[in-house]
Amino acid sequence: MPIIDMPIEELMKYEGRNPCPADMDRFWDASLAEMRAIDPQVEMHPHDTGAAFAECFDLHFTGVGGARIYAQYLRPKGAGKPHPAVLLFHGYSGNSGDWTAKMHFVAQGFSVASMDCRGQGGKSEDVGGTKGNTLRGHIIRGLNENPEKLLFRNIYLDCAQLAGIVMNMPEVDPDRIGVTGGSQGGGLTLACTALEPRIKLSAPIFPFLCDYLRIWEMDLDIGAYDELRTYFRYFDPLHEKKNEIFTRLGYIDNQHLAKRIRAEVMMTTGLMDTICPPSSQFAAYNKITSKKNLVIYPDFGHEGLPWSADRVFKFMCKL
Repeated sequence: MPIIDMPIEELMKYEGRNPCPADMDRFWDASLAEMRAIDPQVEMHPHDTGAAFAECFDLHFTGVGGARIYAQYLRPKGAGKPHPAVLLFHGYSGNSGDWTAKMHFVAQGFSVASMDCRGQGGKSEDVGGTKGNTLRGHIIRGLNENPEKLLFRNIYLDCAQLAGIVMNMPEVDPDRIGVTGGSQGGGLTLACTALEPRIKLSAPIFPFLCDYLRIWEMDLDIGAYDELRTYFRYFDPLHEKKNEIFTRLGYIDNQHLAKRIRAEVMMTTGLMDTICPPSSQFAAYNKITSKKNLVIYPDFGHEGLPWSADRVFKFMCKL
């Protein structure tokens, strides 16, 4: 079988290339403290989908920096005792999508929350306020300043904050929370699971936002990662600050957050993925110390994976 990355035996031992900042834990502990100090000012407004078995709401809350963040929230109609919930995160540049795409979870007795990432294709607010490039790419947004300005730092915190909001819903059992998503949604699944240790099940699918230096060294800073090349061309054409830049990106590298994960994890990856190459995903997976399982599609890349949605649904039904 042709491969675009390391052989599977090496992937299972790969520990990543991107440097980890020395104060990684302090940085995220302080960031979480900032998030928890915010009054989220949650607002929920009914949204008519026509579904007879579901109650649907447009949910807004205040995230770090004062941004108003949007999420779809669905729950079983007339649900009595507290029940499980699942959080869904979308791909890069997208949005929370169709309401009907979540109804299978509601029919099974779950509440569902699906967040729009700030500054992308949905209704969440991007408050901006950073220097440097804002034309192309959220990975490099804020990279010219201190790491607190990194946009994905704020998006990761939005995910964790939403998890806490859902856990506090009176109809939700906070001990039965799952998280899933693909590509950027897979990266956000890892980040959310790492930053909210009460999450029980996590199902990232070919996660984005892992091991940036490995992407660079594979010459795959194209497509979803092309902003890395954009940054160096604009701001460091001689690569004089290369190590500094990748170290700063380490704050939002999910391989370095993965050690915080306590949930049971089922990660799915395709060995022919040239968008989020397997080694970048394995860098995160291999650092997870909780119970975990890896589902491998040898002949598939960054694309629809047969039966993966069914497998995630069955996994979440363990809740």
